[in-house]
Amino acid sequence: MSFKRKFISVVTLALTTVAFTTFVVAQDTNKQDDSMQQQKKFERRGGKRGFGRKGMRGGKHDGDDRMLMRSLGQLNLLDAQKEQTRGIFENFKTSTETRREEMRGLAMKKRDGIITTEESARFKEIRTQLKTSGEQMRNSVLAILTAEQRTQLDQIKEEMNKKRMERRQNRQNQQSPTVQDN
Repeated sequence: MSFKRKFISVVTLALTTVAFTTFVVAQDTNKQDDSMQQQKKFERRGGKRGFGRKGMRGGKHDGDDRMLMRSLGQLNLLDAQKEQTRGIFENFKTSTETRREEMRGLAMKKRDGIITTEESARFKEIRTQLKTSGEQMRNSVLAILTAEQRTQLDQIKEEMNKKRMERRQNRQNQQSPTVQDN
């Protein structure tokens, strides 16, 4: 093999190695970027993760609050009503924040199976307090609405519940295995 061919082979091998290394480093950077994006997304949510239906999103009652807010968006509220409801929701959020944080910690202990009886009692107490606060908040919002808006809100809730029941039924039908005769 001539010197010229050896030289071309070495240069080609070197270029191939550099290209491959660049590709590998670029792949590692993308993984780091993805984890950074996930971390930023987590921080934007206030460092909170949802734990499912019965988890720390508040379960049923927080879902009712979100449903109420979503339903209010479908009503033709006056600007004054929008401002009042926004104030009620913000006041509720700030007044219950410490209790929700404490409940979140207790729920994690409960999930991990390391909750004491005193903590379990405190968990139930906080849940009752939050339920009462949520009911007061909902009553305050409903007091702002006119009779027509309340009727419209009830219809929206009925439609949402109907859709939820249909989804649940469809999910159960999909999950139940078909019985085959042997």
